[in-house]
Amino acid sequence: MKIIRLTLLCLLGISSSCIHANDSGLAVGESLPSLMVTDDQGQRFDLANFVNTGTVVIFFYPKAHTGGCTKQACSLRDGSETLREQGIRVLGISSDSVEDQASFREKHSLPYPLIADTDQRVAKAFKKSKWARQAYIFKEGKVVWRDLSASTSKQYEDIQAALKTL
Repeated sequence: MKIIRLTLLCLLGISSSCIHANDSGLAVGESLPSLMVTDDQGQRFDLANFVNTGTVVIFFYPKAHTGGCTKQACSLRDGSETLREQGIRVLGISSDSVEDQASFREKHSLPYPLIADTDQRVAKAFKKSKWARQAYIFKEGKVVWRDLSASTSKQYEDIQAALKTL
């Protein structure tokens, strides 16, 4: 019985490390490569161009319409007016479809676009796994702050605290 438990614990550890093995994230000072993305309205644009001007918050959430992801998105929604007054644009990204992103945005009145990263190209560019919750602040195209284990209900507060240090 001990051997079975030990084997199960080892397997859980290995699978957990595989899920998060590529979660090093973009480093502070790094830029994004040119990358065409599609938002919840079906609009296509180059993500690198989007972050090249001004200040942009990008946050990743694992799955639309789930508890933690909803809290994270709504935290930024609730602070969106202040962020807008600060000249900061927000963009959410998950592996959900365009339709799921549109439904999630509408249901929670999210005032910012959501990217459908269905093929994981954006996640790979950010050096993260599909399930990692992360947040970044870009200024003039470069990462100036990152949170590799982004909060759910306190995402807005964490970003405001970071902005005060930049």
